[in-house]
Amino acid sequence: MRTLLRDRGLRATAARIGVLEVLHEQRGPMSHEGVMAQLPEGVHDKASIWRILSDLADNGLLRRMDLGDRVWRYELLDDCRSVTDDHPHFLCEGCGEVRCLPPLEIRSPDGALPDALLGAEFHVRVMGTCAACRAA
Repeated sequence: MRTLLRDRGLRATAARIGVLEVLHEQRGPMSHEGVMAQLPEGVHDKASIWRILSDLADNGLLRRMDLGDRVWRYELLDDCRSVTDDHPHFLCEGCGEVRCLPPLEIRSPDGALPDALLGAEFHVRVMGTCAACRAA
C-alpha cells in the first residue's frame, strides 16, 4: 500500500493505508460509511476519511461512482484485480449491497454501435433485488 501511495506522490499515512487495506479486502465498491465501519472504532473521524477517499480518487487510486442511489462508492484500482476498465455493477434495492458484474457489450440488433454513442463513456448500473433479499 505504501508503494501505491508513494508512486502517486502521496504520503503513506496510517489513515490512508488503513483505507486502502479496507478497500483491498472488500474487493468491490464501498461507501464512506462502509469504510468507516471496517476501520478501528474511534481512531479516524468521518471528515478525515471523506478527504482521504476524495484524495485517493483524485489521484487515480480509487474509482468514485454513484449508482443512482445518491451514495458515493469507492473501488480500489490496483494490480490485484482487473478493474482498470469501468465495469457494470449490481445494486440491490433491498439491502443496498453492490456487486461487480462481468463486462457487458452494448450493441444494436444489427451489431453496430450507433453513431451517437461513438466515443461515449458508458456506466452501466443494474438495479434489482439480490437473492438473499428475495429469500427473506
